[in-house]
Amino acid sequence: MPGKTSQDKMPRAEPAGFVVEEAEPEYAGLEEEEFPRVKTGPGCFSRLFGLFGIAVSVGFILAFLGVLKYSVLFLPAAEVSHEVVVTIPEGAPPARIGEILEKAGVIKSAQAFVWTLRAKNRLSKAPVILKAGEMALDPSQSIWRIIDSLARGSYKLYPFTVPEGRNIYDLAQMVAAQGFGPAAEFLELCRDKSFIRSLGLNVDSLEGYLFPETYSFPKGTTLKTILREMTAMFQKIWRKYEAQALEKGLSLHEVVTLASIVEKETGQSRERPLIAGVFFNRLGRSMKLQTDPTVIYGLLPGFNGDITAKDLTTPTPYNTYVITGLPPRPIANPGEAAIQAVIRPDIMQGYLYFVSKNDGTHHFSKTLDEHNRAVQRYQRGGRSSRSR
Repeated sequence: MPGKTSQDKMPRAEPAGFVVEEAEPEYAGLEEEEFPRVKTGPGCFSRLFGLFGIAVSVGFILAFLGVLKYSVLFLPAAEVSHEVVVTIPEGAPPARIGEILEKAGVIKSAQAFVWTLRAKNRLSKAPVILKAGEMALDPSQSIWRIIDSLARGSYKLYPFTVPEGRNIYDLAQMVAAQGFGPAAEFLELCRDKSFIRSLGLNVDSLEGYLFPETYSFPKGTTLKTILREMTAMFQKIWRKYEAQALEKGLSLHEVVTLASIVEKETGQSRERPLIAGVFFNRLGRSMKLQTDPTVIYGLLPGFNGDITAKDLTTPTPYNTYVITGLPPRPIANPGEAAIQAVIRPDIMQGYLYFVSKNDGTHHFSKTLDEHNRAVQRYQRGGRSSRSR
């Protein structure tokens, strides 16, 4: 058998114009509907969008519930405005303050309080400092405003009323009774010359310069703060009359001293200028004032309430039955009406005497004879209410 030549080994070239038939694929001969198909079309996309919509809805609901939960915590704790008193300890951290407020019903959430405080600190140019003490807060306000109240110091205030005509011994007992401090410390400060100078007063006692008024102080207010407030109010009132006093040649101390005596002698507003006039008329004639309230002040703090004939003759710096002129300092703290009466006294009537009619008013006389008759008429020789 003849052997294979090199030509037999070469691939045979196909004649031009012929197409080589490739092997038929695996699915050849199958009908179109028999081919495996990937599911596509509108139905599939509808289901995908449906699943996506459900997922979005669930996420939205969860987010809404989360926002709702925390937004409720930021709402005011009460609908109706009312006062809630809480005590914030010195140096308490925000979390502790939030717990105190939540427990007291001032806010709904301590955590919401902390978050709001952080937000305010980021928005503020300066740190928000919360004050300590007894605070009066309103739970109908937002947390934002509650924080403002704490930063401002919305303290619970207690009224302290100083009636006209009270002296420093009376006031010392009053401040002690209201828990502001010991009576002895109050009296000591009223005579502390260094402290008095710091108040802008050139006197040796605060007697007469503690203006009668209703003040409001938070718990824990120091006695120095109380005295500063009272003397500041006096100085505010005095500025209204200072120029008139200078025109009449009266010093501050003279006006206040005489006004304190007028205040103790009568509670009748229409009588104050008349009584001031009596004292000015007597001073102008170098007559002793002879007024019981000054004698009593000289016996304090041991006065038992009953003035005696011996008391009237016992020498003290305040006994105007013995001394001539004004006592060395005021005997009480006068109100504005008494100060005004001294600035604008009724001296035109020429009265030199007055005696109590035992009904809160007085009878005024120009002569000693007229005065003695009035004494017999109204006092019947008694000394239940002294005469001048």
